Order: sequence, then structure tokens, then C-alpha cells
Amino acid sequence: MSKNAVAILNWNGAELLKKFLPSVLKHTPQADIYVIDNSSTDESLSLLKKEFPDVKIIRLEKNHGFAEGYNLGIKKIKADNIVLLNSDVEVTENWLSPLISHLNKHPETVALQPKIKDYKDKKMFEYAGAAGGYLDFFGYPYCDGRKLFKIEEDKGQYDIEKEIFWASGACLMIRKKAFEKAGGFDSDYFAHQEEIDLCWRIHHQGGKIKYIPISTVYHLGGASLNEQNPFKTYLNFRNNLLTLLKNLPASHLFPVIFSRLILDGIAGIRYFLRGKPSHTWAIIKAHFGFYKRIPQAWKKRPQQPIKKYYNKFSIFY
Repeated sequence: MSKNAVAILNWNGAELLKKFLPSVLKHTPQADIYVIDNSSTDESLSLLKKEFPDVKIIRLEKNHGFAEGYNLGIKKIKADNIVLLNSDVEVTENWLSPLISHLNKHPETVALQPKIKDYKDKKMFEYAGAAGGYLDFFGYPYCDGRKLFKIEEDKGQYDIEKEIFWASGACLMIRKKAFEKAGGFDSDYFAHQEEIDLCWRIHHQGGKIKYIPISTVYHLGGASLNEQNPFKTYLNFRNNLLTLLKNLPASHLFPVIFSRLILDGIAGIRYFLRGKPSHTWAIIKAHFGFYKRIPQAWKKRPQQPIKKYYNKFSIFY
């Protein structure tokens, strides 16, 4: 058993594997490389067997999505620490060593992420993670290096190791025991924002999450669902509301979620006025999807009172 593993979830991503897997194999001698395949129908499996025989394959019987796909795959991986790595990520020389070193030296840290930059423009941060994630007062996620839709150029402004609220699922290293203790990803999410929910549950349990800037990876982004896809809008809005319901302190539940429903409505109107009615409809469906899942999500709240995180992470978490 290797102490460290890299797990790449794949569904019909043969072209991405062909493009990005070589960098992972070249620059990751410290870990076993796994591909968790969500029942691909393209040539992914034959490609792996022919061109990447050193990669370990975990085959799933159907497409379980990001959340449950990883849950099922991680159960079959024998390692202490696992990097969940998107299939559209190019890693760099010595990218993993700083992450391993930090976990070895800091037992209180249970999850971390590297600096995540844009594969298409390597001087810029990348939307999904950038220099570490946080939540604002209304529960909207943002990152150092990315506020709303404004992406920053990396000029070394975030080159200090720090504690963060959530680490990006594009490249998330976590102790396997911590992943299991927190319950893994919520399979009801299917995809999008499941890592924020997981990280929040880690905070409930007293774990720390870090950003390690001396490690860098480049993320293509939008390979599975791009931002123009209404289904992505649906998942983002629905799952964000579910995350708030499951994790907010009781005193904040009504004011934050009520405010969010109003703000989401305004977002839907903006989409409509910009000629994107399909996204407006996606937000409406997301709200009804949220209402439908309230009883089930409520049961997933921690049994103990949820503490408030009055610290640098956000306004009130």
C-alpha cells in the first residue's frame, strides 16, 4: 500500500486523459495513480490499458456523478492520503511534495489545496479554487484570486500559506480517515459544491483546511459542464442552498436562506434580461429541487449544536 494516492474521476474523458494524465504520471512518483471510471462509453478504458498501464483502474457500473463516484472509488483505494484530481488538470514538477510534507508535519490539517491557475492563461488564477475558498454572508462561495466573476493575475499576492474555509474539488488532498469520518461527499449533490459541504463538515469536527501556495497546478475548467450549461446553473444553486441548510448555525438559517431566495430570484431576472431564459428556468427548478429535499437535508445536520466561525474565513462562519 502506498501512503499517498491520486484519484482521477473519469466519464467519457478519453481526450482529457490523453492530454493531462502524462503530466500526472511524470511528476507524481510519490503516489499511486488511480482512475475511477464512471462507466464510460468512449475509449477511456482501452486508452488507459494501452497507453497508461501503470494507472490503476476502478470501474463503476454506472455514472454516479462526481460525489458518489468518488465515494465509491475511494472505498477501494488503499492509501492514507488521497488527492482528488480533476481529469483536466496539468500538474507541475514537485507539486505533490509540499502537500505531503504539510500533512506529515501538521496532524491538525486534514485537507488542503495547491495554488490553482488557469491552463488557458497560466499567469491568471483559475475560477474553481484559485488561492483558496471562502463563503460570504449569504453563503455564496468566492476565492482569493477570484471574486464573483473577476479573476486576478497571479503576482505573488497570495504566496503565503494559510487556513481556508474550503478547498477546491479540482485538486483536493485529504486524509482518507477524515474523508470517511466526515461522511464523504453527499451523493444527493451529484456534482458541484460537494467539496464545500464536505469542508464545512470537516470544520464542524475541528479539522483544519489549508492552502499551500508553493504547489501549483493548472486547471482547464468546464470540461464536464461549462458555465453555459443550464444544468450546471441548476446544480450550483440547488446544492448551495442544501449546503446552507445542512451547515448553518440555527440562528442564521432563516435570515440567510430567506435572503438567498430573494437574491437568487434577482439572479434569475438578470439571466432573463440577458437573453438566457434557460438559466432562469434552471434557478426556478433549483429552488423547487431544494424545497423537495428539505426534510432529507435537515436530517443531515450535525447532532451537536453548530458553532459559529467568527474568524477570517467569512463574515460569520
